[in-house]
Amino acid sequence: MDQIVLLIGTRKGAFLLHTDAARREWRLTGPHFLGSAVHHMVLDPRDRRTLLLGTRPGHLGPTVFRSTDLGEHWQEATKPPAFAPSADTRAPSVDIVFWLAPGHAAEPDVWYAGTVPPGLFRSEDGGDTWQEVAGFNHELLPNLREVIGPIPGGPPLHSICIDPRDARHMYVSLSSGGTFESTDAGANWRALNRGIAADFLPDPDADVGHDPHRVALHPLAPDRLYQQNHCGIYRLDRPGDRWQRIGRAMPAEIGDIGFPIVLHPRDPDTLWVFPMDGTENWPRTSPDGKPAAYRSRDGGESWERQDNGLPRGHAWWTVKRQAFCADAGKPLGLYFGTTCGELWGSHDEGDTWLCLAEHLPEIFSVEAATL
Repeated sequence: MDQIVLLIGTRKGAFLLHTDAARREWRLTGPHFLGSAVHHMVLDPRDRRTLLLGTRPGHLGPTVFRSTDLGEHWQEATKPPAFAPSADTRAPSVDIVFWLAPGHAAEPDVWYAGTVPPGLFRSEDGGDTWQEVAGFNHELLPNLREVIGPIPGGPPLHSICIDPRDARHMYVSLSSGGTFESTDAGANWRALNRGIAADFLPDPDADVGHDPHRVALHPLAPDRLYQQNHCGIYRLDRPGDRWQRIGRAMPAEIGDIGFPIVLHPRDPDTLWVFPMDGTENWPRTSPDGKPAAYRSRDGGESWERQDNGLPRGHAWWTVKRQAFCADAGKPLGLYFGTTCGELWGSHDEGDTWLCLAEHLPEIFSVEAATL
């Protein structure tokens, strides 16, 4: 690695945090789009220079911006993600561009976007124009309308995962809907939620209506998926279709509720979660005000607490689903942003933590980009 840049999306703009391969000194730049909510910012790993950002600039509506010089200049999408016009006054309109995902390596100009209210969109020109994925938006979604519950801010479509072996094979997840799989580039979909608890549904074994918070596919072992769900932590080994609740091995006093999940890019058995308090009124803060990451090195069979350097108490924040990530360093670097605007990092795979930036707006997303 020559350089690492952390791409930070916040409630009030975007920031970039720069360092070199040693990861000892950090330099914060920005803000970009100050005052605008930036939900996701991603550097294209296929060319390592194209940056896409999903934002809602004030009262002007949601859109996507593109930069090829690391934020020095930005160009707005000619046709941002939008649902087709409808005479039905109840028809949804895009409120947030929530998730951005590069397409397959064999399709260098393809990007996907997930939105609030839920929708799946595809760009074939590097993010300049976007079209609906009709098989999801017009075939699957109408059948889910009755099970999609009231989510604060609207249910997002997120965790768009492309199988590195096959551009036509993909997974997407929908809060209050579940996880779905397509093997034909989005034309047809099947639910993939067996084994997931649904404590809030009348039918705990329902095929749909689940609430995945984050789903991740391992790049070197794409038949291995992990999920942080509203109702626990899970692992799926394909070709099986039943998720295993690996969060049962977490300490009982902590539980296995949270938003993000991060995978070690070189080891399919190593992963991290960041628990939050999901008891009683669901305060969504670190349990007992004592934040910690938890690491498993055996695919979720056991977990270890990692809080060295983190506040020992009265830290009433949590980490959102897009705000925890890893770089490609040896040892691995880990980074997370908090709802209180702090950016924390570890250069030793979570054994020790250091605050890298503070006093930022509420952090929505953190992505580590290698230049």
